[in-house]
Amino acid sequence: MTSRYHIRAAEMPGYSPANHTGTVNRRLISRETVGAKHIEMLQGTIEGGQGALPHAHPGIEQVCYLLEGTARAEVGGESFDMVPGDCCFFPPDQEHVFTVTSETPVKLLVIYSPPYEENPDRVVRRAAMQQQQQ
Repeated sequence: MTSRYHIRAAEMPGYSPANHTGTVNRRLISRETVGAKHIEMLQGTIEGGQGALPHAHPGIEQVCYLLEGTARAEVGGESFDMVPGDCCFFPPDQEHVFTVTSETPVKLLVIYSPPYEENPDRVVRRAAMQQQQQ
């Protein structure tokens, strides 16, 4: 069945995002999939001990909702150990880190507003942030 507004995660192609290790994302809600202009939602699978290296998204809010496994989210000097059903928020321009702490892979939903769209201009890595501060 083809639908303009319904997405099956299993039918979406996976990709490995920049600045992440052991990660496969599937873009569910986006401009390309349903025509969304102000929000983007991904399903991510991250292997044990892997995750997002320190980085920030200029002008983009990010929410992570943990479905399976355990992880640690770090942002703004806070560290939060997550279990399924937990959610974390990464404010725009704030450096953050997300690391899987379980031996089993983590499954999570990631929401960006406005859409990130894996645009390299919309991520700042730690080295670039340190240069900006000097």
